[in-house]
Amino acid sequence: MKKLVAIVLSLMLVLSMAAMASADTVLQVGFENSLSEPVGQGMQKWQELLAAKNVGLTIQLFPDSQLGAKNDLIDQMLLGEPIMTLADGAFFADYGVKDMGIVFGPFLFDNWDQCWKLIESDWWNEQCSKLEALGIKMVAANWAYGARHTLTTKPVHTAADLKGLMIRVPGNKIQSEGFRVLGATPVGMPLGDVYTALQQGTIDGGENPLSTLYGRKHHEVAKYLILDGHVLNFTNWICSADWFNSLTPEQQEALIETGKEAGVYNNEVQAEADAHYRGLMESEGVTVYEPTEEDLATFRTLAEDFYKLGAEFGWSDGLYETVKAAMGE
Repeated sequence: MKKLVAIVLSLMLVLSMAAMASADTVLQVGFENSLSEPVGQGMQKWQELLAAKNVGLTIQLFPDSQLGAKNDLIDQMLLGEPIMTLADGAFFADYGVKDMGIVFGPFLFDNWDQCWKLIESDWWNEQCSKLEALGIKMVAANWAYGARHTLTTKPVHTAADLKGLMIRVPGNKIQSEGFRVLGATPVGMPLGDVYTALQQGTIDGGENPLSTLYGRKHHEVAKYLILDGHVLNFTNWICSADWFNSLTPEQQEALIETGKEAGVYNNEVQAEADAHYRGLMESEGVTVYEPTEEDLATFRTLAEDFYKLGAEFGWSDGLYETVKAAMGE
């Protein structure tokens, strides 16, 4: 009888160890967007691609801020928790890698190819190394969040038309100064307050990707859209450097490889979404203006003054020239 019990216990131990060995490591991915948005669809693709690799690593999705606010997620992540979330250049600047804030400067990029060339450059890799020293691992960077355009209550075709207009921007210095040099009066304001502010005439316009402008229904109270693309907003997926380093080399490679592949998918969905939202806005009474190269030149000329403010942002000497060279200019 004792021998039978010993055999059963041994078998149970073997099965328990086998179950533990086969249990996947779970990466919790928290983000503000819904699964129906391009970023959400891209993340579902990433989940599928990683599962197909069968390396013992699983992505678990928590859209719509289910895990909490971004700053809270970052704090947990920096403690080594298995969490991944979205962040961008302005955020990285706030966390100590000042030079990365330049990617949110006005009219830095002329097209998305320049963005993708930049993130493959030595300069970008150096910035990511600085982030890693702070405990933040850059997992994927090739995700288009959307070109940021300007929606106003009055027509804007050139930079001269922006003069004196009060334009809502997120509450960071880089984007505020970006609009100030263009002649507008930037107003830092939570996104949730913009509709009422436009409706009441407290502000004259706002800026964001088309999906956000439409999703927040700002087009109901501001009927003029200029497709200026003043910022080509690419976003980045980050996780704890310590947690990433705890993975096997095979898992690390699979996570990065599938993240990049999912980014390409996200970018295709994003491009389709832009065309979709533009059509919806036009059908609902918005006048959409596509600026000519001459029109855009009026913005770019003024934007040059922004890049003379590097000392105010804590940038390295010659950063603008370094970044332009890294993106192929």
